[in-house]
Amino acid sequence: MINTREAAIRVLSEVQDEGRFSNKVLQEYSQTDMSLEDKRLLRELVYGVLENRMYIDSIIKSASNVRMKKIHPMILQILRVGIYQIGFMDRIPAHAAINESVKLAKKYGHKGTIGYVNGVLRKIDRERDMFFLSEIPKNMQELSVRYSHPVFLVDLWIKQFGFEFTKELLEANNTKPLLNIRVNTLKIDRESLLDKLSKYDLQLIRGELSRDCIKVVNPENITDSKEFRDGFFTIQDESSMLVTEISEPNEKELVLDVCSAPGGKATHMAQRMNDNGKIIARDLYTQKINLIIENCKRLGINIVEGQVYDAAIFDESLRNKVDVCLVDAPCSGFGLLRRKPDIKFNRNKEDLDTLVEIQSKILNNSAGYVKSGGKLIYSTCTLNKNENLDQVQKFLDINPDFSLEPIDLPEDIIISKTQKEGYIELYPHIHGTDGFFIAKMIRK
Repeated sequence: MINTREAAIRVLSEVQDEGRFSNKVLQEYSQTDMSLEDKRLLRELVYGVLENRMYIDSIIKSASNVRMKKIHPMILQILRVGIYQIGFMDRIPAHAAINESVKLAKKYGHKGTIGYVNGVLRKIDRERDMFFLSEIPKNMQELSVRYSHPVFLVDLWIKQFGFEFTKELLEANNTKPLLNIRVNTLKIDRESLLDKLSKYDLQLIRGELSRDCIKVVNPENITDSKEFRDGFFTIQDESSMLVTEISEPNEKELVLDVCSAPGGKATHMAQRMNDNGKIIARDLYTQKINLIIENCKRLGINIVEGQVYDAAIFDESLRNKVDVCLVDAPCSGFGLLRRKPDIKFNRNKEDLDTLVEIQSKILNNSAGYVKSGGKLIYSTCTLNKNENLDQVQKFLDINPDFSLEPIDLPEDIIISKTQKEGYIELYPHIHGTDGFFIAKMIRK
């Protein structure tokens, strides 16, 4: 069995060289016979390097006499993991991090690379005050390097939100989020589930924004629990749960979720409808629809019908028939960087322009499904006004029969000052959730 640090460089290599998502690769390693402690360390090393990769690479450039492009890819990953341990992990002694890195260099490199890895890491350890900066970033370039976000994204956020707001957002994106679970109210209430889960010595916190949310501080193996297998809860961020709180679907209504996978919002709406009515959950791929159906079976939900369908193509059979139409649009995903830090390295400006066009087409298509007095909900898990509020305003300009509807949440919860205007924006550093946008529109 490979050790934890070797597993980390392999995961990072697959993420960078093969374009795989880190959470998927880590999930494969979590199914091995590694100890729970080693799995925790593996996850911390992988996400730590991904969150700080640009900063770590700037340190390598300063400490190394070999240009980055000349460093063998596996040796580069070894250096990154070693530097993360030296500079970001207090509980691991520097000498241990260096020695383990040298062992990996022996396996993946040659005689010259052994001395190179040893020399670079020891230099960084000796002169850490020089390499690990303590000054507050003062401009866009410094923010980009310190918090390892691409310049184009930092520039976009500074223009949309301002410098200080962006700095706080970048800091939050490099923190570890809590796992959020959603109570399946068809089977159990929140207080009863809290009582059941307490026997596992879990640290549990009631969600403050959604009445169905529980946050778990130490969630290891929670999906192996009997309560999960019995469908008492599912995993979903609190920000995503707010889509159902805002949609307010009623029993016997027809709901259409045009971009549904993995089905968290569709199953939540089914709960709120007491499994009475009909929800059509659509997506492009059969395997994603199968995943939705599997989740419905575990949760005991019967009203969700999965359909393979392209949301960009209008379905005449549903014209003016839907009570609630949800457009959880494909987006850049910049609200998820705490959970999926590799997203920031897989996007560029051109991607954003393409996504805006796709979103617009899907949103305008979906308008034709909504009956008079029905609701059209638009949501994304990104932080980009071009994909969010600007997209909604552009839609309203060409669809005068729709208007934004004030959002009233249970228990008079106020999330955003824009609620009365018909939309909310959620930010990691303000709300402790994923970055999210939700707009509520009514067909007049």
